[in-house]
Amino acid sequence: MDNSGFEELFSASPLMAILRGMGPQRSLAVSTTAWDLGIEVVELPIQTPDDIEALRLVAAAGRERGKTVGAGTVITEEHVAQAASAGAAFTVSPGLDLNVVRASHDAGMLSIPGVATASEVQLAMTSGLTWLKAFPASLLGPEWLTAMHGPFPDARFVTTGGMNAANAGDYLRAGARVVAVGSALEDPTQLPLLAELLGDRDRE
Repeated sequence: MDNSGFEELFSASPLMAILRGMGPQRSLAVSTTAWDLGIEVVELPIQTPDDIEALRLVAAAGRERGKTVGAGTVITEEHVAQAASAGAAFTVSPGLDLNVVRASHDAGMLSIPGVATASEVQLAMTSGLTWLKAFPASLLGPEWLTAMHGPFPDARFVTTGGMNAANAGDYLRAGARVVAVGSALEDPTQLPLLAELLGDRDRE
């Protein structure tokens, strides 16, 4: 298994949008906000039939704009099949299930498993997976990233859970490659701060 393809997907932006339970039309509207801001990659967790329809709509709109849309909270092989049929380009899971990763790859999608311990990071990396979801990031803290990069310098972490414009910079400075934000995209006071983060990365 290999998910190094995320290197290219995330090369344009250190932020990813996660749109949970917003329904089709609102998901499309917030995705458009993210794309217009400069966030290239959008993830829609799929837990209900409404979520699947939202993913289908946003994935189609993303293809028209050349943007990448994936499915989140993918915890079963059935979810993998649903994600693929809705047009997702990748899957994201809250935990480490190599069967889900393998099924995603077999369906032509990249996959990011969730990790929260050194043992999970080690198992994922020995399985060929370098891009990992640190979850729940707000509870793990930036220091967790610093600690993990010691023994696992090749790990690429996407931080998810409790991320916003106020703390995203802390996680990026601690070594996160991507920070996933959700409700911040609907907060007018946070949008300028998110844009500033994007601009900071562009200048690096």
